[in-house]
Amino acid sequence: MAEAQNSPVGSTTAGAIAVAAESTVATRMSAPPSFDVADFPVPHGREEEWRFTPLERLRGLHDGTAVATGDSLKVTVEAPEGVTVELVGRDDPRLGRAGTPVDRVAAQAYSAFEQAGVVTVPKETVLTEPIRISVHGQGGVAFGHQVIELGAFAEAVVVIDHTGDVVTAANVEYVLGDGAKLTVVSVQDWDDKAVHVAQHNALVGRDASFKSVVVTFGGDVVRLHPRVAYAGTGGEAELYGLYFTDAGQHQEHRLLVDHNTPHCKSNVAYKGALQGDDAHAVWIGDVLIEAKAEGTDTYEMNRNLVLTDGARVDSVPNLEIETGEIVGAGHASATGRFDDEQLFYLMARGIPQHEARRLVVRGFFAELVQQIGVADIEERLLAKIEEELEASVA
Repeated sequence: MAEAQNSPVGSTTAGAIAVAAESTVATRMSAPPSFDVADFPVPHGREEEWRFTPLERLRGLHDGTAVATGDSLKVTVEAPEGVTVELVGRDDPRLGRAGTPVDRVAAQAYSAFEQAGVVTVPKETVLTEPIRISVHGQGGVAFGHQVIELGAFAEAVVVIDHTGDVVTAANVEYVLGDGAKLTVVSVQDWDDKAVHVAQHNALVGRDASFKSVVVTFGGDVVRLHPRVAYAGTGGEAELYGLYFTDAGQHQEHRLLVDHNTPHCKSNVAYKGALQGDDAHAVWIGDVLIEAKAEGTDTYEMNRNLVLTDGARVDSVPNLEIETGEIVGAGHASATGRFDDEQLFYLMARGIPQHEARRLVVRGFFAELVQQIGVADIEERLLAKIEEELEASVA
């Protein structure tokens, strides 16, 4: 996730994985994926993929006026023995394999980084400790690129922790070899003025398992675009997300699972809580089952809990099926205000109102918190939720 200069680039590598990535679509209503910024017009907010995003708050990331400044991001990696950590140049053949940018900001980020971080877990390596990547903003503007690759039958947990203040756009690639198992926890705990736009591409090998847990709290504007495609049959993907949107914040999660290979599975579950004036959360869930993807089993769900007046949620699940030969497919979305009946039930049993409110919100998130699987991150998340709730009654 190093910083950048403007110099166009476009590359992918040959072979089965690269071919699978090239087949990845954007959406039916957007421009075709491309590594070239010039292939994407400057968005004006009327486009389907930008209509919810406050472009004026992106600080120039969408129109090319944002220019990288030195030392804007400090990136550190802590990895167990046996893991290779590298900084590589733009011509490294491992870059761009998991997917292609699908909007102008992602293409700008791909065209602008100077060095990319590559973390490699060798085949058949099973890590017992997480790989921790710390990304700390130090002001200014930065563009970045990160690759995490697991060899065949390797297993790893990766925690990517975002803190500080910066305006940044990045692409993150997850490449899973056959039979590999990867869990990624991406925490967005930025300062109040930070802007973070990123595309996350996962390419899941044959019989491999990918789990993504996205946790978003901080920042002025955070717009993340997780995407999954499959490089072989039997792949499984689980995409979980938690977000707590406070007054004035815009948090946007736009997902695509492209079932481009037969007999693969996916499960998507995102939950959010909102409080305060002009708190705005956006969740777009796209699942495409291509004609060749027979035997697909997929489900996506988004639930939102509105804690106060003045908050807004836009939740749009989309499911496109091009073959009838599937195991199952479904989607659901629900948004509601805080449940007074639950609050009354707890208070009637002697629990103070503030404590009852905390218990309801913790219960709402509990299912997804358990998916993280890293004790210190789970504890930090629960503490952050309670901190947000304390602020709402202060």
